[in-house]
Amino acid sequence: MVIIVGLGNIGVNYNNTFHNIGFRVVDKVAEKIGASFTKEKYKSIIAEGKFEGHSIMLCKPTTFMNNSGEALTLIKKKYKDARIIVAVDDIDLEKGVLRYRERGSSGTHNGLRSIVSYIGEDFERVRVGIGRDKSKDLADYVLSKIREEDRGIFDKAVDEAATLLLSKIAK
Repeated sequence: MVIIVGLGNIGVNYNNTFHNIGFRVVDKVAEKIGASFTKEKYKSIIAEGKFEGHSIMLCKPTTFMNNSGEALTLIKKKYKDARIIVAVDDIDLEKGVLRYRERGSSGTHNGLRSIVSYIGEDFERVRVGIGRDKSKDLADYVLSKIREEDRGIFDKAVDEAATLLLSKIAK
């Protein structure tokens, strides 16, 4: 079982914000494999599907970003040997830049920090760069809406991140 978790915040107020890039990535993976988010369990909205012989569960935690570890600990308890990959935004990368790591620290990301505090660092992650606006407070920036002129950058990055995740599963 491969579990791909997109980090974000639930609710229409957070749609199209930088901090919901992880949700957008798992939505794109779902689209590519023909899965639908129809279940709620493990403090998450879940979609299930298959890709090249692998069972895949896609998760969007409903715990809000800073408590994402709560959902991951429930998932990890049920699927002890599952491969977990987390999709997340990253202010320390330029807009649209992707970075994949097999494991590592949480860096400056509170959602990753929550996950690490619950299940440790032993999970893969794909980070999607959102850049940083130094004129705004960090929290205000990550919760702000993506500007129309940047939409193409992030649409492309989300698609590339979903493709990257599927390529990592297929290997």
